[in-house]
Amino acid sequence: MTGLPNEERQRLGALLEQASQEEVMARIPQFSQAELSSQVPPPQEMPEALGVLVFNMERGVHLAELGDFLETCPAIRPFDVILANELDDGCVRSGGKNTALELAERLGMNAAFGLEFIELVNGEDPKGFHGNAIFSRWPIRRAEVVRLPEQYNWYFDRQRRIGGRLAVLAELEVAGRPVGVASIHLENRTHGPGRKAQLDAVLAAAERMFPGMPVILGGDLNTNTFDGRDKDAIKAVAGSPELQRRCLEDVTAWEECLPAAEAAGYRLLPELPAATNRMTSLPSAATRRKPLPGGGHLDLRLDWLLVRGARPLESRTVSTRKEDCGFALPGSSLAAFAGEELSDHNAVWASCALE
Repeated sequence: MTGLPNEERQRLGALLEQASQEEVMARIPQFSQAELSSQVPPPQEMPEALGVLVFNMERGVHLAELGDFLETCPAIRPFDVILANELDDGCVRSGGKNTALELAERLGMNAAFGLEFIELVNGEDPKGFHGNAIFSRWPIRRAEVVRLPEQYNWYFDRQRRIGGRLAVLAELEVAGRPVGVASIHLENRTHGPGRKAQLDAVLAAAERMFPGMPVILGGDLNTNTFDGRDKDAIKAVAGSPELQRRCLEDVTAWEECLPAAEAAGYRLLPELPAATNRMTSLPSAATRRKPLPGGGHLDLRLDWLLVRGARPLESRTVSTRKEDCGFALPGSSLAAFAGEELSDHNAVWASCALE
């Protein structure tokens, strides 16, 4: 995806002092493009079920370690599709790399990338692009970007960006069968109704693009159970075990997008353990570790798979903390990694048999 000189990026960003994000984004064709790359031959045999992974990779900062994790972690095997969030292209913070393209080439997978934001804070960024991707071992027949209804203007945030949330939708050809997939990133700096409005746009696009197909949607839905713009609400949750329980166990009662997906015929994964085991299993259900200003973190369930026309056989949440990466191969970047975590999100894996 062709970048813009920093001077042009800053000029376009300055227009947001008077114009809307939609107006400024309309001047930048990259925001409407789904970039396809690394087209590779399909597997020779149809698997009994598709392995699907949802993973917010936190900008791809630890790219070599993420590649090792994807190649060697036994808990996410096998995978045919990765629905990925937060991948940089040309950002100093991630080494200036096109992280989606490099991962696709390393894993030998096809890829579709959609541009979510152009970062403006660091003028040294070669591109400052940041977005979401689909990786597939099966051919990607077509892909498109769906811009989601704006719930927050990121230009006036400390991160200062042009852009907004999106979903990347793609039709795969799996052993001659069409399968619809999407990588979704909903807004964290909004409330439940705002996220429902965004997911409604994705569900409508999936109905239009994938009629009669098995459909697997997934990504970071940012289902906090609170308004991410309200610092007092975040403090209240951080100080209350009962509210923290809500974030993990009662999330579908507080986040309208999830029952909306169920009403549209989708099954939510991963499912919570049986009620009798919930009290001891809730921490392992968390998919996000949100750092708190005073130290520590808040456990949240943000990352989901939404499955229709396919039968889930099993699903799990997989830790991305270094202490849980005992499978790292000696001499690998992952084995040498000295950080606490590869991403502030865990991965979600599921095996789905096509109906």
